[in-house]
Amino acid sequence: MKEKINMENKEKMQKNQSVIRINKLRKVYKLEDESVIALHSVSAEIKKGEICCIFGTSGSGKSTLLNHLAGMEKPTSGEIFMGKTDITKLKEADMVSFRRKHIGFIFQAYNLLPGLTALENVALPMMFQGYPKKERDRRAEDLLKRVGLEKRIHHYPSQMSGGQQQRVGIARAFVTDPKVVFADEPTGNLDTENEEIIAGLLLECAHEKGYTVVLVTHSLELARKADVIYRMKDGRMMRYDR
Repeated sequence: MKEKINMENKEKMQKNQSVIRINKLRKVYKLEDESVIALHSVSAEIKKGEICCIFGTSGSGKSTLLNHLAGMEKPTSGEIFMGKTDITKLKEADMVSFRRKHIGFIFQAYNLLPGLTALENVALPMMFQGYPKKERDRRAEDLLKRVGLEKRIHHYPSQMSGGQQQRVGIARAFVTDPKVVFADEPTGNLDTENEEIIAGLLLECAHEKGYTVVLVTHSLELARKADVIYRMKDGRMMRYDR
């Protein structure tokens, strides 16, 4: 009984851990004679296993924030901790290595390599991490079947619909068991029917193994599927009440 209680307490503590901690993040762009403030002292915490949505209209600062969380831009000031690592302090080569080990991406434009099959596109991140081909292919095939593409494994992107290509993108994002998956407008290029299907698959894959997902969207319908919603407006981020 005591061991069971200790295990439950350990699981609760792990679930409450902050995977991402943003502290007073500020970004100022210099444009000739003026300065544009893209992020105004943004602070937030994203917990392990949360589906966190950053919601806002075009120009609100949500894409800028995502670029910073993924280490693609350096802030003017502030900190971003992923686990115990302040990624704002990492050099570019170290940041590239960190992304490969800990981060998965789902893009609006799919970003699949046209000369590779669905299987090869999904397995590619594992190749960069040095996994043997047999293991890469096995893991990629399992995930493609998981997202309903068992009949498209050896098809090229040009032979698939937009919804099918985004399913490949979802499989690729999860193939390395990342600490965090960033999804940038993952349904932005899809019709309403496919948006529902893809959103459901993304959340199902995330919840299945307790992945942390940071979802950026302008769709309030998609945002409402998340555990936590932050609204971006004029470079400021606030908790959104449903």
